[in-house]
Amino acid sequence: MADSATAGNRGRGGFGRGRGRGGRGRGRRGEEKNEWVPVTKLGRLVKANKIKSIEEIYLFSLPIKEYQIIDYFLPKLKDEVMKIMPVQKQTTAGQRTRFKAFVVIGDENGHVGLGVKCSKEVATAIRGAIILAKLAIIPVRRGYWGTNLGEPHTVPCKVTGRCGSVLTRLIPAPRGTGLVASMAAKRVLQLAGIEDCYTASSGSTRTLGNTVKALFAAIGNTYAFLTPDLWEETEFSKGPYQEYTDFLSQKARK
Repeated sequence: MADSATAGNRGRGGFGRGRGRGGRGRGRRGEEKNEWVPVTKLGRLVKANKIKSIEEIYLFSLPIKEYQIIDYFLPKLKDEVMKIMPVQKQTTAGQRTRFKAFVVIGDENGHVGLGVKCSKEVATAIRGAIILAKLAIIPVRRGYWGTNLGEPHTVPCKVTGRCGSVLTRLIPAPRGTGLVASMAAKRVLQLAGIEDCYTASSGSTRTLGNTVKALFAAIGNTYAFLTPDLWEETEFSKGPYQEYTDFLSQKARK
């Protein structure tokens, strides 16, 4: 009778207390997971709405260490798994097989990122590659072929990227040409927001990982080439860390 009375007080039987505490714990973890708590200075400035756009981060070359910053500024990102390949390592116990995932993300409007992750499971590798791709996201500079009518539609000049033996070249194309490229390169250029482009590649292009990396390097070089329209004198301003020093120190003291 004493046992039954004790069980009645607990409300869930003899083992209800343990299950109830576990359930409450799972609920708290879910709430914490939904709300982003920034751990870097840049993340705190972004969450406090001190930095208005991702272009401000690129302007001052601030390193992005939290993928939630990219989710905050670019909520409409699309991801594409380019390749999943098994890799092996010889150990004393035999061969250890893991999976390497190549993932490209982009908003089809001037932002693209590439992530590579190796893990024991395919799903874990893809999740990790998506996070790394968000942290490696870069701006894409677009231009015109011929007259500058309408929106920019192609690369601004001939650019080249290399990885291993693969060399990829992007060449501006007239409006309406489309993407003259392989299937993998075409998907990357679509996610980058480039509508018309010729491509030329050499080397072992069947190695898809190096091909995608070379293409990503070529896209990144669009902002590395200094064209005459960028010759204007730059007016330097304070960086976000310097401008909001009081805000950051105040938060740190709390």
